[in-house]
Amino acid sequence: MPFINLESNLAASCFSEDFLKKLCSTAAAALGKPEDRMNLVVKPGLPMLIAGSCSPCVMLSVSAIGVTDTADKNKEHSAKIFEFLTRELGLTEDRIVIQFHALQPHQVGKKGTVMSFL
Repeated sequence: MPFINLESNLAASCFSEDFLKKLCSTAAAALGKPEDRMNLVVKPGLPMLIAGSCSPCVMLSVSAIGVTDTADKNKEHSAKIFEFLTRELGLTEDRIVIQFHALQPHQVGKKGTVMSFL
């Protein structure tokens, strides 16, 4: 049950429903998770600075159970997500930052319980 949070200083018009669906599909494939388990939030139009510049940028956070817990896994995920974001948003790699967070099943609530019991 991955969580994808994208924050950007790009305008909301850059993030159409089609973009969200493509990002969902790309992240699901990269993480090896089904699309119907993905959770995605996009926060556009934020005041942001990366590497000393307020030029267009994206900060992406990926939180998931069991697939973001090693450097080797995250290196693979990062390559696939960077490829998508640079292509779709026209950003260079130096204007994108990705954070990976490893979650445990007891840290994710669903259906009145936690994933440990589902």
